[in-house]
Amino acid sequence: MRYPVQLYKSEEGYAISCPALPGCWSQGNTRAEALTNIREAISLWLEVAFEDRQQEEAGCEIDYDAVEVNPVPLFAHA
Repeated sequence: MRYPVQLYKSEEGYAISCPALPGCWSQGNTRAEALTNIREAISLWLEVAFEDRQQEEAGCEIDYDAVEVNPVPLFAHA
């Protein structure tokens, strides 16, 4: 499953969020590190949502290792 993410450059490195998953944020010193970290954050977010909804009883499983991210370019506002 693909999730769009938004990457923000900051003085400390990069902040990154997944707007489709409320509260799913991460960060990294480099762009690559931030992307790696958001993959883990998305996987953990989905795992918690999965457990909270008790979907395991319905026989549903999510392959958390198959989570892909799709960086969305940000445009500067004038």
